[in-house]
Amino acid sequence: MAAKFEELSIPPDVREKGGVEILRASVVDGAVSVALRRAFDDPFTWGVLLVDLARHAARVYAMETGLSEDEAMAQIEGGLRAELDNPTDPGSTQAMN
Repeated sequence: MAAKFEELSIPPDVREKGGVEILRASVVDGAVSVALRRAFDDPFTWGVLLVDLARHAARVYAMETGLSEDEAMAQIEGGLRAELDNPTDPGSTQAMN
């Protein structure tokens, strides 16, 4: 029997207008597992996307915990800086799709 996978719902605007999934991230045994497609001609756009994701995450923390959005964003930024400076696990990547 396969283990249970708890996936997120498709965002309403994507359900209505369509789109292309570019990133899927899951936690498996305490580690992050990622599937992604290059999606953009310029890697710079991934930086913009990562900041957008961080802002969304900070808002969720503000809605679900006692942290403010600014406090959550500051902690997320700290985690980004720490991981860029000293990666805990560079992992490996395979092209899929």
